[in-house]
Amino acid sequence: MSTEASKEPVVREAPRQQLVGRRRLLLRIPVHADRTFRRRRWPWSKTSVVSVSGRFNPKTLGRERFVSHKAPLWWLVFLVLTLAIPLIAGTDKILTIASTFTIYASINLMWMLIMGTAGIFSLASLAVTGVAAYTACWMTINWSLPWPLMFPVGAVAGLLVGVIIAIPARRMDGMYYALLTLGVSEICRAYALQARWIGAQSQGSLSGGGGFIPDDIRFTATGQRIGYIAGFLLLLAALATYRLVNGQRLGLLLRASQKEDEAVSESMGIDFQRARLAVFLISSAALGVIGAFYAGYFRAASLSLFGTDLLLLLFAMIVIGGIGRAEGAVVGTLVVTVIDRYFIDTGAKRILLVAILMLISVLFTRGGAFGLKDQWQELRAKRRSSRRAARSTRRGQVLPEEAPDIHDKSLIYQRRYDHAQREHLKALINDDLMEEHRRSPTGLHSENLERVMLYFRKNDLAGKYCVYAIEPFKRYRIVALSGLPGVPPRTIDDRVYTTIDDAYHAVFLRRVNDLRSR
Repeated sequence: MSTEASKEPVVREAPRQQLVGRRRLLLRIPVHADRTFRRRRWPWSKTSVVSVSGRFNPKTLGRERFVSHKAPLWWLVFLVLTLAIPLIAGTDKILTIASTFTIYASINLMWMLIMGTAGIFSLASLAVTGVAAYTACWMTINWSLPWPLMFPVGAVAGLLVGVIIAIPARRMDGMYYALLTLGVSEICRAYALQARWIGAQSQGSLSGGGGFIPDDIRFTATGQRIGYIAGFLLLLAALATYRLVNGQRLGLLLRASQKEDEAVSESMGIDFQRARLAVFLISSAALGVIGAFYAGYFRAASLSLFGTDLLLLLFAMIVIGGIGRAEGAVVGTLVVTVIDRYFIDTGAKRILLVAILMLISVLFTRGGAFGLKDQWQELRAKRRSSRRAARSTRRGQVLPEEAPDIHDKSLIYQRRYDHAQREHLKALINDDLMEEHRRSPTGLHSENLERVMLYFRKNDLAGKYCVYAIEPFKRYRIVALSGLPGVPPRTIDDRVYTTIDDAYHAVFLRRVNDLRSR
């Protein structure tokens, strides 16, 4: 035997097949059949920390889990960056701006609870914060109140002011209540400016109070970092309060009720006024805590807390970010605070820039900056629909620009098969077939007629024609089913048929016309 014949045959590896088409790299959580999947939930809540859903992937023919609601992950990234960037930068200016941002963002979150969740258009949020700040600062000056007790004192002061302001809310609403609360803020400013018994100094401002930053490091970089970390914890507490109120029972009740019609809410078993009052008082107490933090951080209480300038600036933050959303309040506050404080050397130009952003948000967005995503998706869907309407020659088949949006690719082949089946059935329909159905709508038929009728029977329930008996055995009418439980069918026309066979044949003719038009 030769040497060449004794050699084993060489097996060549098949070339690696590359995937064709556009595929995004999406991380998926592996599925283990031998393990029990447990959801992690927030404390005192039934809400999952991360919403994870399971589904069958028709591409890989396997099960997979994916994050269906990514907002908590984005919040985590944002909060980590918000905490890290000012601490790493370390300059006094950036730390001061960051601390101011945490205070303003906390106020806006509680204001969002009042206007968004409770539906009360109140402009007295700064007044509640200012009264609490003045109360806490005055007690630390005159009674030597320790700084840890400033927060419960501020909460009580804010709650009392909230009770007073909430009394007219049961009879007034809308712009009238907003003007009333704006007048309350101006009354508080005038009283703090003129009252002598509170020990007002330098045109109504209190200074020299106690604080949580030690005196020896207050003006150092370490003191600035401590103040910012405390402000960041205040922001986390405000976010938690917003989540517990808006996402739990009170918020669900108010969203489920009809704000325009209290009678409807009462008929649903919802005490609308009581729920609104509870949200308003909780927000007022939280604003009192924020006011106490303001007094402890600055060791002073200023008349600017009652000023219209700061009120309008905070309102611009909410409008730019998006009214009714926590992320809109926080991000809008961040943008406006950076423009107002970092570019303070530009003078009035920074205020003009904020006004331009606010005007653009009102004119061109729905829901502020965080409503742009929904608007962009609606615009893309509208353009895709226009292009598909212009290209109507495919007769129900999937267009090339439509295919990437279909997750289950088997639907593409189902529609392609349905198109081929319709074209085949159109060729079977002729005058003889129509006459056969007219003579005998029920019973045994030829093969071609059976094929056509089987196709009609397997159509979706929504919009399907059927016979409605006005008077059994005497009068019939054609209707179309809605396909929804509890929704009655709609009448096609006013024509009445005297026999059931005539009605069946009329339904058949309508189905044939619909088939030929597709």
